Amino acid sequence: MIDRIKRDAECYLSESRYNHTLGVMNEAIRLAERYGEDREKAAVAALLHDLGKSKRIYELLKLDCSSDIILEENLKKNGALYHAVASRMVAERRYSISDSDILNAVRYHTTGRPNMTNLEKIVYLADYIEPGRDFPGVEEMRKISYEDLDRAMLCALENTIVHVVSNGQILHEDTVRSRNYILARLTKLGVKK
Repeated sequence: MIDRIKRDAECYLSESRYNHTLGVMNEAIRLAERYGEDREKAAVAALLHDLGKSKRIYELLKLDCSSDIILEENLKKNGALYHAVASRMVAERRYSISDSDILNAVRYHTTGRPNMTNLEKIVYLADYIEPGRDFPGVEEMRKISYEDLDRAMLCALENTIVHVVSNGQILHEDTVRSRNYILARLTKLGVKK
């Protein structure tokens, strides 16, 4: 399955998007190893996470995302989030994936959500810290990601919130709810940010 998805990703994504996807896959595998999660599931979810950005795969699967996906209002207004829903649909229709952990890791890799599984967190963070990413604080995020998954998620979500708000974009409520859920969990455990 991994080889098939990898071939499709190379075929349907731009070269830069494909290289990003490979970076996310490699990072997800390393994070899965670090946190005792299934490496293959991490690789599959990472390879699928951006396939919904390809218009060519829509044509191949004859997807009409305006009618096939009932979108929340915030997703309709933000194309950067929309592809996660489309990528999940690609996983289900093209590859017959039914594993909810993989599907949710693909679906929530842009927004997060409350009570994420470790695999969901791994794919979210792998996308955030893969080697092609270059933003202030990325090295610290890479370090934290291998120390504490929840602390890394909290930092990544808070950074995302600041970025989205400072750019005048619409912030998806799942991101805020995910941040608040993790903060409450860490506070209850007495973990310092």
